[in-house]
Amino acid sequence: MRTRRGHCYPKVNMFLGNENKVKRRRRMDFSGENMGCRKRLKGSPETFGEFDFFDALPDDLVLCILCKLSSTAACPADFINFLITCKRFNGLGLHSIVLSKACPKMIAVKAKNWSESAHRFLKLCADSGSVEACYTLGMIRFYCLRNRGSGASLMAKAAISSYAPALYSLAVIQFNGSGGSKNDKDLRAGVALCARAAFMGHIDAIRELGHCLQDGYGVKQNVAEGRRFLVQANARELATVLATAAPSALNSGSWLTWNPLLHHRHVAVTRCPLLSDFGCNVPAPESHPANRFLSDWFSGCDGNPAPGLRLCSHSGCGRPETRRHEFRRCSVCGAVNYCSRACQALDWKLRHKVECAAAERWLDDGGEIEANGIDGNENAEEAMES
Repeated sequence: MRTRRGHCYPKVNMFLGNENKVKRRRRMDFSGENMGCRKRLKGSPETFGEFDFFDALPDDLVLCILCKLSSTAACPADFINFLITCKRFNGLGLHSIVLSKACPKMIAVKAKNWSESAHRFLKLCADSGSVEACYTLGMIRFYCLRNRGSGASLMAKAAISSYAPALYSLAVIQFNGSGGSKNDKDLRAGVALCARAAFMGHIDAIRELGHCLQDGYGVKQNVAEGRRFLVQANARELATVLATAAPSALNSGSWLTWNPLLHHRHVAVTRCPLLSDFGCNVPAPESHPANRFLSDWFSGCDGNPAPGLRLCSHSGCGRPETRRHEFRRCSVCGAVNYCSRACQALDWKLRHKVECAAAERWLDDGGEIEANGIDGNENAEEAMES
């Protein structure tokens, strides 16, 4: 690797010479035998006695620029276009230092573009130490490719690096016993992972922990503390919107409105009225690229990951069941099911509140009354609203 020392820098005097001398471009005859040397003359700076400053850039400087590009890319195409620029950039772009800085949008592979090459690239990023790649590839392997052990290991690798989405995903797996039987549920481990992710500022984990404390699910019941966590989740969500929203949207104040009619607060589906009780409707939060990949992947399977298995009804989740009746159903209508209490609360505020209709009982796909997976809350309005 070339560094910033020594002969990699051009000498100043090699470009000093007859400054007044005007170089004339030699006219070339592209007929006959002179045609064969056209490409050589164009691509060889030595032919004209010139020096290429671009090739003289030291590798560590190029790597620094690539790390910045990798961490701020808006889509995978931004990084790929740089790799195909030249052979040298392709080699430096696949350096472990560059791949370890990959941001979520740089590795946001679409489900329709999934291939073995995309799999190898994500694996290369994960091996280079990118927690984003570890988490994304872990989710894909665990839920889409059904490689439970490898997927959980990659998510655990990201969780060890205190990556909050990986901690929360492992908590959901522990709550549901995903990849195993119903007896594999570990509620206390799920609460511990959720608490760690909440400490890192993960909004869904804070909301999940608040519901666990309210319901006494895997932890000693503490209604007041649970409510405090739910209010904190809403406050963090509002702070995220204020930090990412466009200035024109903030100045207009259209989303910061108060509607005293309760039955009109949750009609719009383009917004996420989580703070409607406090007087404002915030835009729906953007889901993680891994969750978008899961949603797109299973949408190609007509919404059914496998016979008898269901998807989480929250549109921003995309997680499927790994066994029958793994997710909890709405205790009122039985038409929707959720992988976690956080997804249940989000979808309730987002759309399900205006769609939910009471039903005496519901049947599973086999025609039998389903006993497992039903939300144990007797009052769904109270459980989902809080």
